[in-house]
Amino acid sequence: MIAATSRLVLRRMTPDDLSPLRTILADPITMTAYEGAFDDDESARWLERNLQRYDDDGFGLWAVDLPGAGMIGQCGITRQRIDDDEVFEVGYLFNRAYWHRGYATEAATAARDWAFRELGVATVWAKVRDTNLASMNVAIRLGMTVRRRFVVHYRGVDMPHLGFAVDRSRETSSRTTLSPRPTPPRAR
Repeated sequence: MIAATSRLVLRRMTPDDLSPLRTILADPITMTAYEGAFDDDESARWLERNLQRYDDDGFGLWAVDLPGAGMIGQCGITRQRIDDDEVFEVGYLFNRAYWHRGYATEAATAARDWAFRELGVATVWAKVRDTNLASMNVAIRLGMTVRRRFVVHYRGVDMPHLGFAVDRSRETSSRTTLSPRPTPPRAR
């Protein structure tokens, strides 16, 4: 377990999580910000890339479990690029059947707080496509403000994005239970 909130558990994903992950990534509405649904191969590569992040960085996107329902989404911290800068980003993506219940904000708050406490980062970012109002609202609820505008080229499309960020000094308290510190990242 990485973190627990009043309703959710964040944990490392395993190869056994491919089926619920495919359900999320294959939904064209959920994946609108990614220019459409992923096929089975793209979903498998997505999971492989995230599992590799655990080895390379000691963290990544984690499974979000709702007790009694299993994995309902993924949320965590990844290294990302915004223009020429490497940043620590909180990412979140949930099964559409669980939208509009506050789960994304709850999980992202736990991930943000984990990054501040366990990684000691000064700033946590969220890269949000400029048409994704739901993700913008999550970022705002995390105390983030827009700091940059940039374009991401993905799946053959130029996608305008907003870079939301919050500094550790503005961190709000949350009800998270943290696991022991992860294995330090390997030298790059």
